[in-house]
Amino acid sequence: MPSKLSETERAALEVEMERLRQEHRDLDAAIEALSAVGAIDQLQVQRLKKRKLVLRDRVSFIEDQLTPDIIA
Repeated sequence: MPSKLSETERAALEVEMERLRQEHRDLDAAIEALSAVGAIDQLQVQRLKKRKLVLRDRVSFIEDQLTPDIIA
């Protein structure tokens, strides 16, 4: 069972999680913009989508760290 996070650790994780979520939103906007102008570089879009998946996984990991383990 993971040890209890200090308030400083919890705050740092929350800040990192928000930064990652913002980057995820920015990537969404970039992918949409590339599609809108018709300049679809499939390799670039694929790289952006892969980065979004990495960000989503990291956000999920942080959420798990911030959520207390309820099972006793």
